[in-house]
Amino acid sequence: MCNDRGKFLMSDRELNSLSRMMAGTLRHFPERFDLAMDERGWVNLFDMVDAFRDARDDLHWLRPRHISAIVESDEKGRYEIDDEMIRATYAHSVDVNLDLPTHDIPGSLYYPATEAEADPLLEGGIKATDRRYVHLSKTYKNAWEAGSGKADSPTILEVDVRAAEKDGVKIMHAASTVYLCDEVAPKYLRRAPTEEITDDEKKAMLARTRPERPERRERREGDERPEGDAPRGGEAEGGKEGPAPAADAPEGAAKRKGKGKKAGEEE
Repeated sequence: MCNDRGKFLMSDRELNSLSRMMAGTLRHFPERFDLAMDERGWVNLFDMVDAFRDARDDLHWLRPRHISAIVESDEKGRYEIDDEMIRATYAHSVDVNLDLPTHDIPGSLYYPATEAEADPLLEGGIKATDRRYVHLSKTYKNAWEAGSGKADSPTILEVDVRAAEKDGVKIMHAASTVYLCDEVAPKYLRRAPTEEITDDEKKAMLARTRPERPERRERREGDERPEGDAPRGGEAEGGKEGPAPAADAPEGAAKRKGKGKKAGEEE
């Protein structure tokens, strides 16, 4: 409407790029932007916005309200804002000591594994590897979806939460379907009874964990390349959530790149 105050809308490309920068910075490499993170994982929101704008000319428009909008609209609850501070709620590779809620934890939680991993985990327990904490899922289906990024048919392990809590194991509620703990001993684990997941449900889950890239017609010898279609290198792997990037940033990572992922984006 005329004379009404306009609203800035982010494009899908801008939203995806900014979301990757947030994830990388708040989970893995705050030092890439010279940002101070306290032991609870908090970073100053205004400092982060300034750092992003300084690193990327194409983010000159960025304001704290854009970050707040991403946080408030994120159904997974990956981030938390408290006054002028922001943090990721899970998936850290940096050493943090999160102080998340520990009440109203479900009696059972779930962990996805490949079939080859299942027996060793049942014998040796679950320990954090590339992340600071072990990540558990709220339901069997949540765990199946989480594991479907690397296994066509994940094996789901069930955690006896009440027995673990009785023995003093601290389990935190990090996000809508994500729970964290330092480790899970074998005595609290068993193979979860199989729950039915329909083909349609599996298809929807795989679409989220393994998004397909648009198919491109192979250019035959002698074909004209469309104007402005520059040659591109190999496509990055899509869909799978692989290991978290190392906390140490590669030399020169904060500089703008001409192609591929831009400065500060999570790999």
